Amino acid sequence: MTQFRMQLNCPLPELDFDVITMGHGSGGLLTNKLLDDVILNLFSDELESERHDGAQLSLEGNTAFTTDSFVVSPLFFPGGNIGDLAVNGTINDLAMCGAVPQYLSLSLIIEEGLPMTELWEVLLTIQQCCKQAGVKVVTGDTKVVERGKGDKLFINTAGIGKVHPQADIGINRVQAGDKIIVSGPLANHGMAIMSVREGLEFETEIQTDSAPLHQPVKNLLDEFGSLVHLLRDPTRGGVGTVLNEIARSAHLGINLRQADIPVDEQVAGACELLGLDPLYVANEGLFLAIVADNIYQAALEQLQASGFSRSACIGEVTSEHPRQVVLTSGIGGRRVVNMLAGEQLPRIC
Repeated sequence: MTQFRMQLNCPLPELDFDVITMGHGSGGLLTNKLLDDVILNLFSDELESERHDGAQLSLEGNTAFTTDSFVVSPLFFPGGNIGDLAVNGTINDLAMCGAVPQYLSLSLIIEEGLPMTELWEVLLTIQQCCKQAGVKVVTGDTKVVERGKGDKLFINTAGIGKVHPQADIGINRVQAGDKIIVSGPLANHGMAIMSVREGLEFETEIQTDSAPLHQPVKNLLDEFGSLVHLLRDPTRGGVGTVLNEIARSAHLGINLRQADIPVDEQVAGACELLGLDPLYVANEGLFLAIVADNIYQAALEQLQASGFSRSACIGEVTSEHPRQVVLTSGIGGRRVVNMLAGEQLPRIC
């Protein structure tokens, strides 16, 4: 068992099967045993009690809706697994809409032969993440594919949340002079995955930054409301790609200051070793906030005071060089940060 697997504080129920078989996807007895003894054992919410194919929800006000799929390899990595990626990733997509997450769907595509201990660990992680974030899994689905056709486990989630009443977030809100805040150091998640794949060892273990972001976003909106113009979580493609998307959509330019971009020393070393630029590496517990110039310092101080001590203002929006992101190096040189051309790190989330 790899060193970064979690210690289960809720033991796997006694079962008469140790691995997933094709029979678990048949819709018959084995399917029902998998649902009753494993999945619904953890997610016995009242909205699921009737084993219906859907969920009835009571929604008020403006509502945000998102969906995502997770195909990370390996399933387990330093600091997390595919389960917390699925929950936190969906929660964070809602948070970037200015919404407080409420409900999730959970669909599993399981490869024949997956050990039950691994499935249980992932499901237990999902349960714990949902409890910590205050969201409910209210519907889902389970399918099984033949051995060799699924890489152990794929997860699809959808999320619903109530939009903050003071949120006014959109690309049309971005304007020249806005400041760009990043909530923490870049590239931790991508390098945690790559350290496992490449067998890299460092003085201290690089761990994923996977975390829910709805609470710090809510705090910003509570305090600054519509002066928060845009929110994005730079997952695949990293900060560099997301900022290029923003610049192109807003028809504005972006200036970045390399000296202000937070990157952990070991992460920077790992990126250099593998020939990667931290600006293009995936993150899973990080967000970008584009805010009005007159509140950026107060917003940054709020983030830092609430536990995001490494948050920083890394640049600003400009009317110069529209549709381009330009980085100023520590010694004053300038270069264009282009859109990521290909898949730098496949199967990262």
